Amino acid sequence: MADDRATEPVLTVDELASKAGVTVRTVRFYSTRGLLPPPVIGPRRVGHYGPEHLSRLALIEELQHQGMTLSAIQRYLDALPDDLSAHDLAIHRALVATWAPDAAREVARTELERRAGRSLSDGDLERLAAMNVLSPSETAGGFRVDLGLLRLGVALLDVPIAHETLLVARRILLEHARTAAHELTALFRDDVWGPFTRGESDPERVESMKALSAHMQPMVVQALVTAFQRSLREELRAAFSPESESG
Repeated sequence: MADDRATEPVLTVDELASKAGVTVRTVRFYSTRGLLPPPVIGPRRVGHYGPEHLSRLALIEELQHQGMTLSAIQRYLDALPDDLSAHDLAIHRALVATWAPDAAREVARTELERRAGRSLSDGDLERLAAMNVLSPSETAGGFRVDLGLLRLGVALLDVPIAHETLLVARRILLEHARTAAHELTALFRDDVWGPFTRGESDPERVESMKALSAHMQPMVVQALVTAFQRSLREELRAAFSPESESG
């Protein structure tokens, strides 16, 4: 797990709102509702925010995009582990965003860099394009960007791993994720949806079941992320423990 907490919170509430693309009033409202952790109070009683706040705002935005109410979002966030880093939250957002029919948006380069939180070189843009995070749009100088993957893609730009290795890792994740999605969908269809609708003609019951299906998606994503993180920690511990090295 990336140690984002080692990064000193340096953003003021205005800077945080600007980077997240929301208003200061929205940031304060989310803080009041408990959706955002409190800022670190510095000199002169000025609150400062860090990467975790930015990633959490992005996750809230994506959950709202999926149609969840603030109360449902609060329950979702409350169920997350307390020690999630900004990178962990970014992964949650990226996976939640995959349920959206189309998370892409056309933006100019200045807007792209603002959302990325940094300037992007031509080499950076090529790597993000290779990861399917963005592609050039028909508008001159513009890009079609998958906003759900942008922060994760930007974080990977600084990872000291060969680009080809990242692409292979991406292929492995996509293949296994697709298999899990297929099997979970079949399970839901056969064991939940089928028995519920079999012999039923009441349209209200059918609609309620469709609503249940839609609201189950974020819960399934959370379960998948949690299970994957635990499995990855166990695999890394086994692969790099002194016992494995001596063997």
